[in-house]
Amino acid sequence: MTVINGIESLCPAPTESTGLIKGPGDVQDQQPVCVICQTSKQHRGHHCCPIDEAVQDCRDKLRTALEPLRENLGALCKVKQNYDGTMQHVKKQARHTERQIKGEFETLHQFLRDEEATRIVELREEEVERSRELKEKIEATAREISSLSEAVGAIEREMAATDSVVFLQNYKDTMKKARRRLGGPEDIAGVLIDVAKHLGCLKHRVWEKMKDIAQYSPVTLDPNTANPCISLSQDLTSLRCSKRQSLPTNLERFDLCVCVLGTEGFTSGRHFWDVEVGDNTYWILGVAQESVKRKEKFYTYPENGFWTIRLRHGQYRAPGMSLAVTEKLQRVRVQLDWDRGSLSFSDPGDDTPLYTFTHTFTERLFPFFCTGCSSKPLSILPVQVSLNYQ
Repeated sequence: MTVINGIESLCPAPTESTGLIKGPGDVQDQQPVCVICQTSKQHRGHHCCPIDEAVQDCRDKLRTALEPLRENLGALCKVKQNYDGTMQHVKKQARHTERQIKGEFETLHQFLRDEEATRIVELREEEVERSRELKEKIEATAREISSLSEAVGAIEREMAATDSVVFLQNYKDTMKKARRRLGGPEDIAGVLIDVAKHLGCLKHRVWEKMKDIAQYSPVTLDPNTANPCISLSQDLTSLRCSKRQSLPTNLERFDLCVCVLGTEGFTSGRHFWDVEVGDNTYWILGVAQESVKRKEKFYTYPENGFWTIRLRHGQYRAPGMSLAVTEKLQRVRVQLDWDRGSLSFSDPGDDTPLYTFTHTFTERLFPFFCTGCSSKPLSILPVQVSLNYQ
């Protein structure tokens, strides 16, 4: 046995005569042989080739096997890059949302401070008024006391007179003074602070008034589903087409369609929302089921999970037909009755029906909004909150 270039060989031939490799199977089955041994009975029928050729063949096979690994590595690098970008976006979202939360609460705090100041002023004004009224009563009573004291003193002096003749002469006038009717003391009424007016249901009354600044929107737009070319308002109730933003390519987000979903989905019940379309020249409104495709191009038709109407090129349309709209729409009402399988569109100004879909819904449905107009937004209108007292 000899060792050739670190390889044990059973061939007793000199090292310089070894230059071939043989084997019926994989590289593991191959072994070096010399040019003499390759013609022996032991190796007859085996495939033999130069070592350099075998090495090159093995390298080519490794290169082929390595390609999927390189592709996988590249894909993982892109995923990591996306994760890194998403992490930065999450931090940016958190900071921006924190500023908005603080701003909203500052608005509420300022409202409460203003309400407190107003009610304190009203209390102080009532205090001044009640004090003025009491001062007037006190002064009037003091004058009466002075007048009555003088009368009592005069009568007492007449009674104490020692001259009987003079006493009798003055008796009639003195008795008249004694019988003079002065205003009696008034009961104290209507001069106290109306505490109940200031404190009664105070929190509730302030809360009711707060509804003017705390409007309720039936739909809140979900920024995590918004196409990068959609710009949302701070309160997430309006949208417009804008310059493309750098946003994470999360699964919820629409990549090709310039649209956005509402945050809350529905699997039962009746729901409605009004959208101010105004002078927006390109919009699509309706609902979309949860499983719709979000990473590829699609048409907003029922067979794709969308139930919508649209305005484009000045024409109002539902799938496959034009809508009979005689005047330009300013607002559109969307009414969903999930249980009855109905989705209706109407003009809330005069309740004119526009179009109705009927379908047996089986999935969660989300409000759907799409626009290609950058100059005018689509805005979800707030609803009036009513209270039922029982």
